[in-house]
Amino acid sequence: MTTSAPNRDRLPPSLRTEALEQLLVERGLVDSAVMDKFIATYENDVGPLNGAQVVAKAWTDPEYKERLLAEGTSAIKELGFGGPQGEHIVVVENTPDVHHVVVCSLCSCYPWPVLGLPPSWYKDPAYRSRMVREPRAVLAEMGLTLPADVEIKVWDSSSEVRYLVLPQRPAGTEGRPVEELAAMVTRDTMVGVAEVGS
Repeated sequence: MTTSAPNRDRLPPSLRTEALEQLLVERGLVDSAVMDKFIATYENDVGPLNGAQVVAKAWTDPEYKERLLAEGTSAIKELGFGGPQGEHIVVVENTPDVHHVVVCSLCSCYPWPVLGLPPSWYKDPAYRSRMVREPRAVLAEMGLTLPADVEIKVWDSSSEVRYLVLPQRPAGTEGRPVEELAAMVTRDTMVGVAEVGS
């Protein structure tokens, strides 16, 4: 008679990841502070910088913006950004009348090539369920209060399609260089939970 080891595949991936990290830290193979810094860099800097370049290009090049809104994936690839989790990206544009926000109600599908790693709040069950039901209230709790006459559209990402919000360009930024415009764009503005400041 043969016996089998416990079925580790039944554990959720997040628990397996935490267990692996703990083992690596305990054995001195990985420094948890270094890992946290690495994750934060990809979550807040490297990935979102790619998306910010896409947004700034769209703000300054009307023909590129048209291509981006018509076929996001190929327009984004024009700037060299693509790969896993970016196979099909749809870009939606915020206007004075309509504000778009992105959620993944089932898990945490997210356009990594342009936004980096998803933030913890994006994966939180409360965000995932409430943003679909009461987006105006959730946005207000996150610091974005929109006028009552602005329509809010919630886009539910999936493994088949991921969304990127093209935020409104702030007034008074005409003539600014692309690099300066890109520096104004954050991950949160491209998810739709914030607006770009001037």
